[in-house]
Amino acid sequence: MKKQIAGLIVAGILIVGSLTGCGGSTAEPDDYVTNKGYELTAKDTAGGVSEGDLAGASTGIAKEDIKVGVLYISDPADGSGYSYTHDLGILGMQSNLGLSETQIERKIVEDTDTQGTAAAIEECISDGCNIIFTTSWGYMETTAEMAEKYPDVYFSHGTGYLSNGTNFNNYFGRIYQARYLSGIVAGMNTTSNQIGYVAAQDISNSEVTGGIDAFAIGVASVNPDAKIYVAVTNSWYDAEREEAAARMLLDMGCDVMAQHCDTPYPMTLAQEYGVYGIGYNSDMSKETPQACLCSVIWNWSAYYTAAVDSIINGTWSGENYYGGISEGLVQITDLASFCAEGTQEKVDEALDALLNGSSNVFDGEMRTNTGEIIGSAGTTLDDATITGAMNWYYENVVVVES
Repeated sequence: MKKQIAGLIVAGILIVGSLTGCGGSTAEPDDYVTNKGYELTAKDTAGGVSEGDLAGASTGIAKEDIKVGVLYISDPADGSGYSYTHDLGILGMQSNLGLSETQIERKIVEDTDTQGTAAAIEECISDGCNIIFTTSWGYMETTAEMAEKYPDVYFSHGTGYLSNGTNFNNYFGRIYQARYLSGIVAGMNTTSNQIGYVAAQDISNSEVTGGIDAFAIGVASVNPDAKIYVAVTNSWYDAEREEAAARMLLDMGCDVMAQHCDTPYPMTLAQEYGVYGIGYNSDMSKETPQACLCSVIWNWSAYYTAAVDSIINGTWSGENYYGGISEGLVQITDLASFCAEGTQEKVDEALDALLNGSSNVFDGEMRTNTGEIIGSAGTTLDDATITGAMNWYYENVVVVES
């Protein structure tokens, strides 16, 4: 599959442009990996970087001497989900910068296996990798340790929060913005007012919880009667638990499914049950054309290209990256033709508000499902809170035992 995707890139697949209209891009996953709009433009309290801010730490490394190591929690060749989408980004970076296949080294290791993670990183370094991307939350602490052990190697960790400001940074994005838009789609298309959501982690994890809350706020903005039923698997990748959680929610009567998990089971089972779903990571309409209302997607090539390019040209400084819709890092795909009437208009309106800054999703007073009030009128939650202190669920969220 990697050869097929690389061949499509060489053949000149369309490049994704700026976000306009609902969902921004009409591209399939194989299209958006070649996005050239990778300039870093977001800087905020969470440590994002702007163009030119990755400044001056080295004299650079010749492009022919660059070797990139990547750690995945599952095999990208599975063709969908989290690791697949990251690998699309790596392939896009490889194409954008003109690197050869021998300059990319991939390792598949469970992120709960700290010894295996350390061994995989050691192998990458022994094989000459000078930058290593560790793509999952559970790799974080091991990556931090290895960065201290190997100060001349660059480490970049996806999700999480640790970094050292020199050879070890953190990258993630405002995926909650796209989840908010997809919540509008879900709220407009449920008839049972029961929406299922398979979540990898519980309320203690801000990354997952913030996405659920943004989705729930989007649902409530167009359908105040709908509830989001959340089933937690307690694993970033567990096919058996993800399938079981999805079946449970569907058997409860959920007629739209959403997910923050690695496999496409919530989507494939939604199609099997004859209901709708919101895909995640990549465009899941390719597997579920009768069910997929839209997908929440990442364009990781935007970051990977910028990071590797900064090492080549000597402008890496170790700052963290936190991009969003305006940078092209996150988006939703075009809506399915069978979406309910008026869905497009509602999403367009919300997208315009995000782009012009009049909406930041977590605005004003928000009531939790335990009756507490978060935030205050005229304010919006800052990035540090969104990324590290989202330990509450929005008022229309119901957690069910999976």
